[in-house]
Amino acid sequence: MAPDPRPPLATYQDFAALIDHSLVKPELSTAQVLAGLEMARRYSIACVSVRPCDIDLAVRTLQGSSVRPGSVVGFPHGSQTTAVKLYEARDLLRRGARELDMVIALPSLISREFQHVQTELMQASEACHKEGALLKVILETAYLTDDLKIIACGCCERAEVDFVKTSTGFGPSGYTLADVKLLRRHLPEEIGVKAAGGLRTAGQVLEVYEAGCTRVGTGSTAAILDEWKARLRAAPSPNPQLT
Repeated sequence: MAPDPRPPLATYQDFAALIDHSLVKPELSTAQVLAGLEMARRYSIACVSVRPCDIDLAVRTLQGSSVRPGSVVGFPHGSQTTAVKLYEARDLLRRGARELDMVIALPSLISREFQHVQTELMQASEACHKEGALLKVILETAYLTDDLKIIACGCCERAEVDFVKTSTGFGPSGYTLADVKLLRRHLPEEIGVKAAGGLRTAGQVLEVYEAGCTRVGTGSTAAILDEWKARLRAAPSPNPQLT
């Protein structure tokens, strides 16, 4: 059965609310991270995801804005022990992170050690929700068969995570439209789908939105949103509100 059509994105803020800006590259300087955070404030996006070492800066810089400070756990391969992931998550939450993108236990998932995967996700979800934060679980779909992606969706559903994300941007490839559609089919409506890895244009964001995404991760936020503003200005009257 085909999914129901998504409601159209009519305003600037509808579109901006989809975007998580990524500031997790290892080569970024503190000045570059700060510039990215200030850009996110100006563009009023959903969230900025920074390296764990930058979370204090992110919390300070985004204070008073609608942009949620976020960070990453078990990055980029998900091979840390559960105890290490939980310590990292709790430390980030204590420092003010409101969203965490955690890489699933890839070695365990590929080895079909599903109980370990399930237990880790449930503990991480509990830690986040106790603090009123969101948990986004990264599958790194480029390494997985469709069978394993579907099983991972089941584990995420039972753990009541908030989003399932395709990719870190550090794997052999990023999101694919086929993966976005597969995740959407195998997750309940209350769990969002986030595409990441290779999203650089407003057209790509619209494509994954129509396929079922409720968030996208990108490092091209300003270019994408400037393109979207231009599209809105060129729209027939009455123009959607530019907010």
